[in-house]
Amino acid sequence: MDGMHDLGGKQGFGPVVRTDDSRRFKERWELEATAISGRLVGAGLYNMDEYRHAIERMDPCHYMAASYYERVLTAAATLCVEKGLLTQQALADAAGGAYPLSRPIGPGRAAARPERVLQVGDTVRVKNEFVSGHTRMPGYIRGQTGVIVDVSPAYPYPDACGHALPSTVEPTFDVRFDARDLWPDSSEAAFVHVGVFASYLEYVGPP
Repeated sequence: MDGMHDLGGKQGFGPVVRTDDSRRFKERWELEATAISGRLVGAGLYNMDEYRHAIERMDPCHYMAASYYERVLTAAATLCVEKGLLTQQALADAAGGAYPLSRPIGPGRAAARPERVLQVGDTVRVKNEFVSGHTRMPGYIRGQTGVIVDVSPAYPYPDACGHALPSTVEPTFDVRFDARDLWPDSSEAAFVHVGVFASYLEYVGPP
């Protein structure tokens, strides 16, 4: 889904500001939120794609105002309610007021049936698909053409796993894009490499 989380290539945010504060956790609750979420994944209550999609489903205003660890906690709380481990009322009682959760989940989708086996050197196009559910296809490569330069590890298909649907693992590919194709007006000469699931790609031709 093209939610507020998909900021790759978005303009208007200004330069990236680097700081020398390298502490990962600045407050204890941030460490605890991370530990809780990791424990719930380890216990099999939810998988990483369900976790990512729970963050993507946050109200956009909440998402933009929340810190990284508040998003972690919101996703964990949302999934605990959706999986029946907690009730929203119990969360509100513990918090002393309304506890914001992510928006309801919609349908996912199964992996596409491959038309051919892709390989290194193939020219491919990212399918021009607008997906309402979870996907690991960044919006800025949608419809763009690139070249497969390597085969990456196989992973469970996220568009299914993010909705707790059965999924087999499928190949991912290191696809090289020309930055000037992605952002014609303001890019320098460079290549952008993106790991892309096979189901997101269609064959265009040989190199």
